[in-house]
Amino acid sequence: MLPNQVYPVVWNHDRVLLIDQNRLPSEYTLVEISRCDDMAHAIKTMIVRGAPAIGVAAAYGMYLGAREIEATNRDQFLAKLERVAEQLRSTRPTAVNLFWAIEQMLKTARHTIGSLDHLKQALLDAAQRIQQADLETCRSIGDHGLAALPPGKLRLLTHCNAGALATAGYGTALGVVRSTWNAGRLERLYADETRPRLQGARLTAWECAQEGIPVTVITDSMAAHCMQRGMIDAVVVGADRIAANGDAANKIGTYSVALIAKAHNIPFFVAAPVSTIDFNIASGKDIPIEERDASEVYQVGETMLCPPGVEYYNPAFDVTPAELITAIVTEFGAFPPERIQAELSPIS
Repeated sequence: MLPNQVYPVVWNHDRVLLIDQNRLPSEYTLVEISRCDDMAHAIKTMIVRGAPAIGVAAAYGMYLGAREIEATNRDQFLAKLERVAEQLRSTRPTAVNLFWAIEQMLKTARHTIGSLDHLKQALLDAAQRIQQADLETCRSIGDHGLAALPPGKLRLLTHCNAGALATAGYGTALGVVRSTWNAGRLERLYADETRPRLQGARLTAWECAQEGIPVTVITDSMAAHCMQRGMIDAVVVGADRIAANGDAANKIGTYSVALIAKAHNIPFFVAAPVSTIDFNIASGKDIPIEERDASEVYQVGETMLCPPGVEYYNPAFDVTPAELITAIVTEFGAFPPERIQAELSPIS
């Protein structure tokens, strides 16, 4: 049975339920997570993925880890909680929301006074607040993105999946698409398939199909052709980390789309919460880029795509320079990249 609304991370009584995004679209499966080790594995293996969703999952992972801690005093508990945090930090190096959520949970633990049972409950409450805040944030991003788009009926292009599956629900880039659809202004969404893990073909298309949003899947190499033919009015993508100067790391292939959009004078928007902006990093050169297993490139399922004896390179992300970005859409509005530090740094 498929959901009416998509929530990739759900707290259910005493455990977390995750949609297994590795099995979509052929199979809708929920994975039960009741231990921090299992949550770390789920994040690392991309059962849950997308920067905001990873942050929510990590927050619950911190609570699950705290629940397992045996300690006789507060200092001992906090020391063990830091080890839990380090385990979760090691799962995905690029998505800054992971680190942000972990730090929020650590702050909660440090500032909560009372028994260890009270402290653990405070951590669960904090994780649930992070989840609810992200959902509200995405709806605001959607509305601000709609306001920033060109007027009239629109044909939008997106890359990868920055939708409900990648957040607490609703989505960042797909949140903008949803708001545009709900306002009656979306003619069609074009979704890059997004090699090598095919998140556009598998996940973005699946989300749109659940809601009847008109979507056309194209291969990554077709984006330039579609823009040349006048089929795209604007591009909207998400981000896993944004530097202080507005450089944005997103799924590999995003930089190519931005270059093509610039060549065709098509506006290019990055939609992300302020928690995705890392004001401690001056530019995209300092953003760590995760490299994933070569098997993602040389096979799809059980089918081998390449001959034996060749080498592989599989960076999960690339960095789009700020000068290629029309605006960064956040829960507080849409801003030119050069303005985000002045406008948003105090908020974070």
